[in-house]
Parts: sequence; structure tokens; C-alpha cells
Amino acid sequence: MRFARRRRLLSGLLLAPLLSGCFAAEDKSSPSGSGSGPGERLRVALAFPPAENFSPYGSDATLLSRLGVTEGLTRLDANGAASPALAESWRQEGERAWVFTLREARFQDGTELTPAAVAAALTHATRADPAPAALSGVQLTAEPAGKRQVRVTTTDPDPALPLRLSSPSLAVLSAKAYREKGTVDPAGTATGPFELTSTGGGNRAGLDRFDDYWGGRAQASGIDARFIADGTARTNALRTGEVDIAEAVPVAQVSSLDKGTARELATTRTTSLQLNTRSGPFADPKVRAAARAAVDTSVLAKDVYEGYADRGQGVFGPALSWAADKREEPKGRARAARVHGTAITLATYDNRPELPEVAQVLQQQLKKAGFTVKVEVRESSRIEGDALAGKFDAFVGARNTMLDTGDPVSVLASDFTCDGSYNLALLCDKRVDRAVAEAETTADPARRQGAAMAAEAEILRTDATVPLVHQRIVHGVRTSVHGVLLDPYERTLIGPGTRR
Repeated sequence: MRFARRRRLLSGLLLAPLLSGCFAAEDKSSPSGSGSGPGERLRVALAFPPAENFSPYGSDATLLSRLGVTEGLTRLDANGAASPALAESWRQEGERAWVFTLREARFQDGTELTPAAVAAALTHATRADPAPAALSGVQLTAEPAGKRQVRVTTTDPDPALPLRLSSPSLAVLSAKAYREKGTVDPAGTATGPFELTSTGGGNRAGLDRFDDYWGGRAQASGIDARFIADGTARTNALRTGEVDIAEAVPVAQVSSLDKGTARELATTRTTSLQLNTRSGPFADPKVRAAARAAVDTSVLAKDVYEGYADRGQGVFGPALSWAADKREEPKGRARAARVHGTAITLATYDNRPELPEVAQVLQQQLKKAGFTVKVEVRESSRIEGDALAGKFDAFVGARNTMLDTGDPVSVLASDFTCDGSYNLALLCDKRVDRAVAEAETTADPARRQGAAMAAEAEILRTDATVPLVHQRIVHGVRTSVHGVLLDPYERTLIGPGTRR
């Protein structure tokens, strides 16, 4: 009886909305993905170039999912709950095992989606170095469990596993994808409606329609993707008709778009100031408190983001409607030190054009508080590794907190615990780790949300992160284009029904 009751408790998490009032919405004017016409190719401008040769385990995983190349066992539905993708259904066995029943599908190389192939793909993900963020703090094994079934077992109970398996970094690829020395090639080995067929020096990619896609033949015959880090250039490419879709239009450029081409979307993306807690001036919590006290987030929301953002309230913003009601005030924060000429280096990237401006505003605010601030700006793929290695005192980044798993607890484990794989603040605090660990073992949806917010309060207590703004994003889409996927998690953009 105890196990039966536990199973009901855990499965309840998967049915409850983790995200309210903010969801992936396909343009209702698009037809189904099973149309018979040849379709035209879509021209798309993306903000972030591939940083890891299209590896499915890091930041490039999201590029692949946005372009409709890769899929996982599950996906997030309109309410942020796990829904079927390559797995038609699933059930829990005991406290640590889940059995997923696969749909009939083929990889783009013509081989069949089998339990052995899925188990092998998940096993490769567990061995990736660095590990995918979705597996932060989680150890799992996968094995075939029948003709159409895969059993996934975790070392510790994981109530959020079906959500976790929706992560772009846990996409399923065929056996041909996995090469020597851990390299992975998604070209022609994925399951999505579009197949990666060519890459061009890191700034272009070509994709062709995969006609045997299990979800129906895509409307567009292919995709010509360009990676344009400069936001103004990306917007100009849309305005001059060079591309059909331009993601993440800078807020300063929105007014220049033609009528009807701006698609505004509330997201779960938070821009934060991460302070290096391991070395340098911000290893002292009193100095971190001084930096936090110096920041005026209202200026950023109003002036830098021109109203397309809300003031930072915590790790989780208003797109998660339950967060505000469950938010706890941090207790036991350090008193701010008096700062007299303390020199710091503040870094950020320019793929999101507002971030360098945010850094400049922060430089002035911190200067007034007594800091001497040097700002360093690079392209994201050339700076993120140095930030994770602790080479800067502070780092400004924009993070979609629900991107990796759709589970708020998982992002806290990844970003703020001692063993976190994306811990830009290099935080290692016993109280934070305990709070996150308690949240990870909580299955009831409401209690899990409350535990996540209790852990957030512990994180904010350390002043390792200073939430600046919660963003809304604007995509530029020509009026002739239909079926673009507007996704608050920013995992999807092009689907089978996207066409022009």
C-alpha cells in the first residue's frame, strides 16, 4: 500500500501544470503537418551560432530542437506538463523506475526507433562530458523492457523524470550518431521533421524535410538557417526580405518592424547578475551584498528593455504564476560592506543585444557604490566557458529557467548547487544544497513548488545571484509565414506546420 500510494503521488506531479498562462502556441491558421504540397523553404535568422559543432548535449541542443531536427521521449505541453513525443505513454514502477512505451517512428537514416536505440542514446547522454544540464545531480540507466518499451531507472527517486526527458539535451539519435571519443553527429540521425544536411563555417546551416516523419510530412520543403549574433543585422535581414523569421528582435528595433510582423511572447527567461563566490572580491558575502544593494532594477526594465521586461523578483519570474504567491523573503543576508575602489571585471555576451547595455548601466551603478568596474563583452560561445571557470568577478546572463527540464527544482540544482553543471556563480553553500535536495524529493505538485521557492530564498540569501529582469521576447515573422511555434521555454520555433 505504501508503494501504491507513493506511485499515485509521484504521477500526480506529471499531470499538474508547472507553467500557467504561458505556453507553446502554434499559429492556428497553419494546416496540419500532413499536407501534400512541396512547400517553399523557410529562411530563418537565429541569434546564437553553434558553439559545439551541433553537439546535442550543450547549448547547441536547443538550436537543433528549435529547427525541428531533434526530439526526446517527451515534450512539454501547453501547461508545462510532460506529454507524449517519441514515447506514447509511460508508467512508474516502484519508486525509482519508469517504463516508456515507444511510438512507431524512424530515424532520418532509415533505421527504426527501437528500445535498444533509445536506451543507447540515453546511456550516451549520461556519459557526456560535461553532462547535460538536465542530468545535473541525477544518475540514470536505461534498458530495453520489451518489444516497444524502455525502462529508465534512477539511483534516487526522481518525481520529475518524464519532465526531465523532455529536455533538448536528451534527444534520441540513431546508433550512427555516436562516434569515437564521445563525438556525436546529429546530421541525418535524428527523428524530427527536418534533417540537418549542411553546415557552413558556423554561420549557416541547411536542413531538408524528412518525408518519413512520424508526425506527418512538414509543410516547408526545408530550412535555410543563418546565425546572426548582431541583433540589428538580424532585424535588418527580416526588414529587407532576406529572411522570413528573425528570432529575438532587440527591443530597440521592434518599432522598425513592419505592421503585423512583431510576435511578442512572455517567457520564463530571467536576466541576472551572477557574482563569483569562489574567488576575488565577491568571495566575501558582504561585498556581494554591497553589489546587490547598488543595483536598481527598475532602470533596466524601463530604459534598457523599454517595457519588454519586469523587474527582477527572484530566480523565477511572473510567467510562472504560482511563484509570486509562494515566494519567501531571504533571511540572514550579510550586511553590505563599504566599498572603496574595489576592482572587478564584469563580463557578458552580445548575442542578446540588451546585455551589453545592461552591463554598462550596472557599471555606472556599481561605480557609484565604490567599485571600479571593467566590462568585457564577447560572443556567447567565446565567453561562457571562461565564466564557468571563474575567470570573471561578475557575469550578466539571460537564462530561460525552464529550458532544460521544465522543472523549477532541476534548474536550481543545475545553477546553484555545489555539483551544478551550470553554476556561473560557483556557489557552494550547504544550506542551499540541503534546500534543493529537499525540493528534489518532494513529489506533491504544490509542495514541490513551495519547496522550490524555499530553496530560491536560500539562494537569494547568499547574494550569489542578483535577479535583474524577467524578459518578454519579440520574434520578427513576415506576415506571409504561418505556423511559427511561440514557446515560452524557447525550445521550439519551426514545426511541421510552419510554412510560407
